[in-house]
Amino acid sequence: PRRCGGGSEPRLSHCTPAWATEQDSVSGGKKRLEGNSLNFIPKKVCENHEILGKIVVLLVARSGDPAARCVGHERKVQLVTDRDHFIRTLSLKPLLFEIPGFLTDDECRLIIHLAQMKGLQRSQILPTEEYEEAMSTMQVSQLDLFQLLDQNRDGHLQLREVLAQTRLGNGWWMTPESIQEMYTAIKADPDGDGVLSLQEFSNMDLRDFHKYMRSHKAESSELVRNSHHTWLYQGEGAHHVMRAIRQRVLRLTRLSPEIVELSEPLQVVRYGEGGHYHAHVDSGPVYPETICSHTKLVANESVPFETSCRYMTVLFYLNNVTGGGETVFPVADNRTYDEMSLIQDDVDLRDTRRHCDKGNLRVKPRQGTAVFWYNYLPDGQGWVGDVDDYSLHGGCLVTRGTKWIANNWINVDPSRARQALFQQEMARLAREGGAESQPEWALDRAYRDTRVEL
Repeated sequence: PRRCGGGSEPRLSHCTPAWATEQDSVSGGKKRLEGNSLNFIPKKVCENHEILGKIVVLLVARSGDPAARCVGHERKVQLVTDRDHFIRTLSLKPLLFEIPGFLTDDECRLIIHLAQMKGLQRSQILPTEEYEEAMSTMQVSQLDLFQLLDQNRDGHLQLREVLAQTRLGNGWWMTPESIQEMYTAIKADPDGDGVLSLQEFSNMDLRDFHKYMRSHKAESSELVRNSHHTWLYQGEGAHHVMRAIRQRVLRLTRLSPEIVELSEPLQVVRYGEGGHYHAHVDSGPVYPETICSHTKLVANESVPFETSCRYMTVLFYLNNVTGGGETVFPVADNRTYDEMSLIQDDVDLRDTRRHCDKGNLRVKPRQGTAVFWYNYLPDGQGWVGDVDDYSLHGGCLVTRGTKWIANNWINVDPSRARQALFQQEMARLAREGGAESQPEWALDRAYRDTRVEL
């Protein structure tokens, strides 16, 4: 969201990143994809492949080099004064790039050290109490809920249809085995065939479901996410290295400073041995029942759900992992996307503990490397539209050692008017009261005064 061609309104049109005009070089090899049940795009004809509906930030933007549209294409860029970086295209759907050496080893160690000084907390996904309260505010009948879950409209709920909708759960990762166990506990499936008819679903008391979910004591391996994390401030007054990293991200993306500076702080995550994060998208779709977390303070609207609106993800690997811990993109470069096809037979491609090896693309953690991608499609009018389903990704099981990563998310509200109002309000607060008047989530100053030199 930078202002292309002038004007005062934030815009997400075909802006060309700083690195799109630099000298380029094309790597010889093409990435090998491991196909799943969906049909993925063959790379042998990548020169003619068109990216329909994507935000155009491809390396080919100004150079006109058709090879830049290929997976494996590399381009030299200068993000800092004393060294060059190379940006490599990893996939076209989603638009996904890798930059080896984006951070130095010392910078990686500093980020880990600052995170340890501040303290990390267990990562959680929407507690049960909040989930139940939100659900209670929605006027949805049991019949409507059944029809919502019954994606193939056959009048029966198969296990995979229930599995596909567990994203609104309380952080417990559902498997065919755990659903069967729940059915038995709440007597929802009298014949034990794992399929619920409309009559069986209507006979079920949803309060029994909530009670069961609340009483279930899940092991860490059963959670959607098994990790610890903290947030590090990068704004004015932060450690000079933290500021330098933010400025590097700003130069990489060429987004407006207002957008980047008002985005979330740096999230630092530690995955111990056995840690994982099942496949997910970083941004939630914005429906009438939802609102963006970062603009809710100025929206003056009352809605039951809020979601993270993250236009871009920049992920940094802070250490080399002894075993496992890859970032998997299960459907990268598939020709089509079908949510139900993610779960077939005994294979759930979203399950990063069991089936990471079946994903289309896996990125191995290497200290200092950054990967970044776009989470939204454009709306055709120069702004963000729908969430890009191909950005589905997860953290594979760490089999040996510890994995450290960090995330810079760039927040943009799909409502251009709300985003503009948010930026105006934050600018007003900064003029009138300085940083102390800014929202706490955006300016996490807990360790601002700490000075740890490299």
